[in-house]
Amino acid sequence: MNDEIDDGIDRLLRAAAPEPVEDEGFCARLAEALPPRRSRARWPLALGIVAGIAACWITMGSAQVTQAGWQDWLAGELTPSALVLLAAAAGLCLLALAWTLAEAQEQAS
Repeated sequence: MNDEIDDGIDRLLRAAAPEPVEDEGFCARLAEALPPRRSRARWPLALGIVAGIAACWITMGSAQVTQAGWQDWLAGELTPSALVLLAAAAGLCLLALAWTLAEAQEQAS
């Protein structure tokens, strides 16, 4: 749907909505009585990152393309293998950025 239709529907719903019901502080008392939210453990994420890095290193470390790309990149030469390695690193950085933004948006809402 587009914004014009959404705005019209929103106005109609707000016009038809009844007045708020007074709860005499029930919601506030209930919110105060709830236990605090437990924080999530961070060790599974750290363990997953380390395991992922180790798996990539073991898998790709022995490939000739990877070795040639590293050697060419460190020598300052932009060969096809170095460009593939650079593109893969940039792609992973963009994926990590997208994931971080999605998590931040989820936590904000």
